[in-house]
Amino acid sequence: MPGLGWGADYNPEQWPEHVWAEDVELMRRAGVNLVSVGIFSWAKIEVSKGEYRFGWLDRVLDLLHAGGIRVDLATATAAPPPWLTTAYPEMLPVRADGVRLSHGSRQAYCPSSPIYRDRATALAAEMASHYRDHPALAAWHVGNEYACHVKRCYCDTCAASFRDWLSSRYTLDQLNDAWSTAFWSQGYTDWSQILPPRVTPTFSNPGHVLDYDRFSDDAILELYKAERDVLKMITPDVPVTTNFMVNWTFGALDYWKWAREVDFVSNDHYTESQSPDRHVELAMSADLVRGLAGGEPWLLMEHSTSAVNWQPRNIAKLPGEMRRHSFQHIARGADGALFFQWRQSRGGGERYHSAMVPHAGTDTKVYREVCQVGAELGQLTGVAGSTVDAPVAILYDFQSGWALQQDAHPTQDFDYFKHVFGYYKALWESGVTVDFVAPGTNLSAYSMVVVPAFHAVSDAHAAVVADYVAGGGHVVVTYLSGVADEHLRIRLGGYPGAFRDVLGVWSEEFFPLRQGETVSLSDGSTVSLWTEHLHVRTADIVASYVDGPLPGVPAVTRNAFGNGVAWYVACDLDGSGLRRTVENALSGAGVPVSAQRIEHSGIELVRRKGDVSWLFAVNHTDTDAQIEASGVDVLSGAQVSGRLTVRAGDVVVLREEV
Repeated sequence: MPGLGWGADYNPEQWPEHVWAEDVELMRRAGVNLVSVGIFSWAKIEVSKGEYRFGWLDRVLDLLHAGGIRVDLATATAAPPPWLTTAYPEMLPVRADGVRLSHGSRQAYCPSSPIYRDRATALAAEMASHYRDHPALAAWHVGNEYACHVKRCYCDTCAASFRDWLSSRYTLDQLNDAWSTAFWSQGYTDWSQILPPRVTPTFSNPGHVLDYDRFSDDAILELYKAERDVLKMITPDVPVTTNFMVNWTFGALDYWKWAREVDFVSNDHYTESQSPDRHVELAMSADLVRGLAGGEPWLLMEHSTSAVNWQPRNIAKLPGEMRRHSFQHIARGADGALFFQWRQSRGGGERYHSAMVPHAGTDTKVYREVCQVGAELGQLTGVAGSTVDAPVAILYDFQSGWALQQDAHPTQDFDYFKHVFGYYKALWESGVTVDFVAPGTNLSAYSMVVVPAFHAVSDAHAAVVADYVAGGGHVVVTYLSGVADEHLRIRLGGYPGAFRDVLGVWSEEFFPLRQGETVSLSDGSTVSLWTEHLHVRTADIVASYVDGPLPGVPAVTRNAFGNGVAWYVACDLDGSGLRRTVENALSGAGVPVSAQRIEHSGIELVRRKGDVSWLFAVNHTDTDAQIEASGVDVLSGAQVSGRLTVRAGDVVVLREEV
């Protein structure tokens, strides 16, 4: 791509052919230069086993190419057609209670099914062979939103595959030890006895469930890799991706592993329309995707122009909100922003999902805004390829998130994503740009690292954190971290287990709070959800409980360890208390808090750097704000010297003077 991408999923098979030429003309008017095609087209491309019909798709791609629009071409394998699932019902997924699901929506396949894999790779090979030389082809799009609906299948095929997966990692004795099968008489004496964690009379074995999550993640990843490898064999120079789902609703896959298998990272993101913090959650998602991309630019494959049909209330975006959201993603490292979808569907399960062209047509708020943003992105010459620097990192562990979703934890009210979001929001409000890093990442580039609820921790990953602090780093570790090893066996000797020494504390018992219960701290903070009976060894007490079940007991501590500092937050702080704690930790780590953000809490400032520096300023408030800045306002062409006014709800992109 010569510049930033702008476009959508395009589903021409939903429309009569006479509409296609109009679509391309409207795309040109809107500045569209990239579309995803064919994602759900399997039934129209392969009408029966081995009978392929490409004529209609040829005409679509030819029209798009003539209009100057590149194509992210899907392998069309996201939804098997009814002829396939009818002929081979054994390829359909099975729930934990033994119910086999039917076709009639999408993702109706078992990840371990050899039938699905055979037909999917055959289709990918036909697509690659047929379109290998088409000038519109920009990238391959394998599958779609893997595990969005089916991550785990519990059929006999999966049971056999799971046993193979386990036997490549454990002996039976090692497995019994890792899963603590002495509890409840679960000891296995033969591999054939091991099943997926189907419905049981009560709580399933935690180690068993976590390993099945890992197996299921690997099984789905192998599906992607099988198609990718076919594409690479036939079209080695065409980049391959699949769309991740890094957002507030989804954490079913370990995207740190997946990111290593794509040529570029792409993501689908939908804001929670009822949340007043939806723009902050968007920023967190974008930063996490940038972390998955290793700091390199990435592509926003889907977001929404307005309403999202699958949310409880199909709330439309306010005027200007889609524009702000698009620029937020670009500011935080995306080299393009695409939507689901181009033209709003007339029928089907997502007929009320917004699109670039709404049901009402082009004389609409949505299409006018689409055209505006498309024109503006075309002005951002030089932004593509630039990157974002961050002084602070958050360690994000998808597998700890899986573990903490299981039954039989001290509280059912804990949500891993929301917990991480609380710390991210405190950093966002302080004007600090954040990177996300995987467990085991070398942390030396960061002035401070937040370690939220890093629950299932190997010795090696714990040592990385300890070495970082000993070498002069600053960490903030939160409750539920370090409690268990990678098999969910509790680390004995007191919580927080793996991090006791670096934090200089130990906890003898958890004291989760009742629903609606709150506790006060000595620094004025309020706590809900979680407290614990903490003791200090070498740490200093920053705040203690004033009331509740543990009056006088430490709640927040700070410990000098080696040349660095380790904070422990043993409670669930309210927003103001969390922000105060984070800003104190930032101050100690030498990370400046943005005075402009303190003054204008709804102003988002992010820099991308390449040959020049680009300052993105997004005003999420209904009040004008002034910030200190100098350079050229790219969208208006105005010269800015010292002070920049960002209008209420507006976006400014400044090419800064160095």
